[in-house]
Amino acid sequence: MSFPQGRYGQLLNTLRLKNYRMTPQRMELLRLIISSDEHPSAAQLYQQIKIDFPTMSYSTVYKTLDLLKELSEVFEIGLREDNHYDGKRPAPHPHLICTNCQKIMDGETGSSISDLIAELERASGYRILRHQLIFYGLCPNCQKKLMVSSVVTKPDQYP
Repeated sequence: MSFPQGRYGQLLNTLRLKNYRMTPQRMELLRLIISSDEHPSAAQLYQQIKIDFPTMSYSTVYKTLDLLKELSEVFEIGLREDNHYDGKRPAPHPHLICTNCQKIMDGETGSSISDLIAELERASGYRILRHQLIFYGLCPNCQKKLMVSSVVTKPDQYP
């Protein structure tokens, strides 16, 4: 887990300029979300924060995440069971989600999403205000595990 000092300072400045209180709990949440190599859920963030701040409430995590969303400083990935958050890249971008282990990964593409949005707006007449581009599949680790388990369970391959 790397710590992006510049991004942290920028978030602190944004919140201070808007006169939001910078409690140690809020600062820890900022630190966790921008340094995470994963896309943590509010529950995962809460579990990490309560180790150092046992009196912190679950609602404080949600309120801070809502505030950061409102300021376009985190990107929320809406999933059925629990939303996850991307604090490193708060602008909308593609995500890949493993249907087996639920790992979320940033998708990199050479294609322009803004071109796709413009094309959709032209074709549909909609004015697209926000979007999520999510692809579901199997991550490389789960593919390997499933291949290994299917090979092991096929008795006709062994003498």
